[in-house]
Amino acid sequence: MEDSKLARINELYKKSQNEGLTAEEKKEQADLRSEYIKAVRNNLRGTLNNISLLNPDGTVTELSKKNKQ
Repeated sequence: MEDSKLARINELYKKSQNEGLTAEEKKEQADLRSEYIKAVRNNLRGTLNNISLLNPDGTVTELSKKNKQ
């Protein structure tokens, strides 16, 4: 996610705490937050797909393959 979008999320949050948001700003904030959550989930999914497990018998199983079984 772009730094400018993160800055806008923070800006809208601060404004909501101080003076409140208009309906249009609330929608923008909700859209930006959902985009941020989607990006975090994709990042986490990508990280988890690169993890390998070492089994007690010494074999290595990729986590992504283990989840599909």
